[in-house]
Amino acid sequence: MFNKLLGKFSHDIGIDLGTANTLVYVRGKGIVINEPSVVAVNQKTKQILAIGKEAMKMVGKTPGHIVATRPLVDGVVSDFEVTEQMLRYFIEKVHKETFTIIPRPRVIVGIPSGVTEVEKRAVEEAATNAGAREAFLIEEPMAAAIGSRLPIQDPAGNMIVDIGGGTTEVAVISLGGIVTSRSIRVAGDEQTEDIVQFARNEFNLLIGDRTAEKIKIAIGSAYPLKKPLEIEMRGRDLLSGLPKVIRVNDEQIRTAMAKSVRTIINAVKSTIEETPPELVADIMRRGIVLTGGGALLRGLDKHMAEQTQMPVHIAEDPLTCVARGTGLVLEDLDSLSDVLVTTQYEKPPKA
Repeated sequence: MFNKLLGKFSHDIGIDLGTANTLVYVRGKGIVINEPSVVAVNQKTKQILAIGKEAMKMVGKTPGHIVATRPLVDGVVSDFEVTEQMLRYFIEKVHKETFTIIPRPRVIVGIPSGVTEVEKRAVEEAATNAGAREAFLIEEPMAAAIGSRLPIQDPAGNMIVDIGGGTTEVAVISLGGIVTSRSIRVAGDEQTEDIVQFARNEFNLLIGDRTAEKIKIAIGSAYPLKKPLEIEMRGRDLLSGLPKVIRVNDEQIRTAMAKSVRTIINAVKSTIEETPPELVADIMRRGIVLTGGGALLRGLDKHMAEQTQMPVHIAEDPLTCVARGTGLVLEDLDSLSDVLVTTQYEKPPKA
């Protein structure tokens, strides 16, 4: 009763709890928060020093006793307590401008499609402990499809490929449900790691993840470009231990990331192989829709279209599709409740 009363003064929110970034959608307002999923913790006192953008500034620059970590690895909760603190921070940040002392919102959280019951429970409990009066879960490809305004309730096939930081979700959706899906733990972070390994193997150069990420954004591609791109790669020479600068071009970075890109395309092909032929015919007509930050990799749509022999489209504002999808479900929870994930709680054995 008390929770319901507090709920009247709280904003219902949808959260895209990503490995790289967390986006928060507030009912009636749209996306209000887009911050990195990073938390800085003081190991001596176990105190949380910063969350989101402030913590991101500290990555790779902290003294020994301060650790800037990502509490989510490959789209699932790896550190329960830190995830809970991060969710509480975002919930409180949303309610800062209202007079709610103890916010008790309804929360919808996007999760990867391949997670176990235990991992679902971890996210649900983290959201409840962070202050949600009700926590619902939705599979990320479903949320991305809703956010891309695909007609998911129609008796026709819609194919969505959501490439995030930690996971790539591939799903075929029809009649408001997922027909076939695949979740692989190869996505943006893996491509960044490929660039770090490339610098080490080719040039004996040690670079950080943030530098590799900047290079990927600046010149990364999955398909040959019309206009060649170049960038300086700065790091530490592993032989001399001194700073070193090397110029790299888009072709070298494309070769470095080729294995990860191939893995993602193979996952798409495998999903198509498992799809009923009637739905494949629909997808051939409508095309594959790319969402998530990985969809912004230059030429990925062209490369995927060439490999799958199907049209490929990039969703409008692919980074926010999952968050927008959770928000659209919040706005119309009664008619879209079927798309939510149900967790199977184990009943305790009778004495």
